[in-house]
Amino acid sequence: DRIAVVTGGGSGIGAATALALAAAGWRVVVAGRRPAPLDELAAAYPSLQLDPISADVTDEDSVRNLFDSAVARHGRVDLLFNNAGMSGPPRDPDEISLDEWRAVVSVNLTGVFLCTRESFRVMRTQQPQGGRIINNGSISAHAPRPRSIAYTATKHAITGLTKSTALD
Repeated sequence: DRIAVVTGGGSGIGAATALALAAAGWRVVVAGRRPAPLDELAAAYPSLQLDPISADVTDEDSVRNLFDSAVARHGRVDLLFNNAGMSGPPRDPDEISLDEWRAVVSVNLTGVFLCTRESFRVMRTQQPQGGRIINNGSISAHAPRPRSIAYTATKHAITGLTKSTALD
């Protein structure tokens, strides 16, 4: 069995990716902050192998628990789709508070790092060793939109994080 972890899986691209993977025969751990959308997704598709686990990608302990739970339930992790993200309010740079900046960076960059780190730990030690990590970036890394400085900066950073992880 191939096991995938999809963050931000309760809606949008994350939910669509989880469903596509499950339809292709993967067992999918669908992760997100809010349990209700995860449970509703799994209940709406009972024939698919969806395993909802609530997790906050900005919290180190929550991320570790997500991956430890995935391994305890399914034995391994073969794929991580890092999808959790937020855009923040559209504002000019001088209108963005430090708290708003930190919230976007925490989800979009730190969350991707924490999930990458944990999946790397699991994939490095499992037998057979290895797996794939896919980081959902954005066209904003190449063609930014106005009033999106925090979002655009984090999506640029995801490109670097992805390239660096691939080397490791």
